[in-house]
Amino acid sequence: MHYNCLIVDDETELAKMTAEYFNMFEVKTAYVESSKGCFEFLKENTVDLILLDINLGDGSGFDVCKRLREDMQLPILFVSARQSDDDVLVALSTGGDDYVKKPYSLSVLLAKVKVTLKREEQMNELRALQADKSSGSESADTGKEEDFVLDDATMSVILSGERITLKAKEFALLKCLYNHKNTIVKKEVLFDEVWGDTFFSDSTLNVHIRKLREKLEDNPNEPKLIKTVWGTGYYLELEAK
Repeated sequence: MHYNCLIVDDETELAKMTAEYFNMFEVKTAYVESSKGCFEFLKENTVDLILLDINLGDGSGFDVCKRLREDMQLPILFVSARQSDDDVLVALSTGGDDYVKKPYSLSVLLAKVKVTLKREEQMNELRALQADKSSGSESADTGKEEDFVLDDATMSVILSGERITLKAKEFALLKCLYNHKNTIVKKEVLFDEVWGDTFFSDSTLNVHIRKLREKLEDNPNEPKLIKTVWGTGYYLELEAK
């Protein structure tokens, strides 16, 4: 069976209430209470998105996320009462796409989930369309930069002849920077164009920028491509060929 959302949370009443609320608004949702329950559920069902708590009775949500990321690229949103920036950074570094702090508003969480599902649906449609058009050839947004090519069909970038595969949010973030290349992109614009709302923290953006730099830069600590403008935003520096 297919579900839009799976909640993995050992706070049973909260998980049940959230699932019931989502189902009222046509986001088909189920919940489980443990990491074991999560993997057993996924053996029999498919899902579009996972809401994942950190503290589970039989393990850590961080470990669950790492295992899921071995063969799944669906959106994973951590939902936790843990408030520290370190927890947020670990959650995003292990493969999470966002971090929602408890207690949360059901309506705000639903809005976030709907935006994420819609963006994922659009991305899948775009990949399918690009794959059909390319028929095995490269489908790319090339611009004039011969050594920097974005490939929508595979969510990858070809940098100096090397293909680098990115996660969905990483690719969306890089494409946004590319569309505004050589100009400063304010944080508010990145949140709006990449995440679709304003319910995300600077930590979310910082971690995704760091991940991009680790994949694209020779030295992430001294970036040549993705530059920071402190207090304002970022820009992608490319030389026209």
